[in-house]
Amino acid sequence: MAEQLEVAARETRGKHHSRRLRRGGKVPAVLYGHGLEPVALAISAERLDAALRHGSRLVDLTGAVSESAFIRELQWDTWGTSVVHVDFTRISADELVKVVLSIELRGEAPGVKEGGVVDQLVHQLEVECPAGSIPDKLHVNVNQLKLNETITLAALELPAKARVFGEPETILVQCVVPVEKPEEEEAVAAAPGEPEVIGAKPEEETEES
Repeated sequence: MAEQLEVAARETRGKHHSRRLRRGGKVPAVLYGHGLEPVALAISAERLDAALRHGSRLVDLTGAVSESAFIRELQWDTWGTSVVHVDFTRISADELVKVVLSIELRGEAPGVKEGGVVDQLVHQLEVECPAGSIPDKLHVNVNQLKLNETITLAALELPAKARVFGEPETILVQCVVPVEKPEEEEAVAAAPGEPEVIGAKPEEETEES
């Protein structure tokens, strides 16, 4: 189900106006797509953060406009903690979109009880699927993963009408025997020599009688 976000019309543009919006707890946004004129909007920063925490990419915009939209691009502040601008794209639920999704492992691999460790080699994948069925994450079940076995891209379960980009034989997860790190050899310390005192004057020679 798409997240609902209430938006207000934004008549004024520019950096100063955007700063005032942010100080008031709003985020400037623009709605594009489907050959229509872009619409400048403002959205509650709190509601936007909540939608992003839920992993929502498809949203229903209400208020100044009433349309389904896809979160196309987010601009973050210098510290990467707050969104400072959002680009929305008009979209229908059955329209295909490309997104990058995180991979989450689920279950317990039997290979761990055999002395192995689960090694996740791929953490994100690009997927194309209908906008209305974009999952929050891609899940990989490791309940059947035994020692020295792998799970490849070909075994990944996807939503209906979705496809993933990559080679089918790409290994996503494996269960392997942990590699023991060799103990570091103790360095043999060389006997220190007499330190040279830089700038010291040489001993004066004994005067001849």
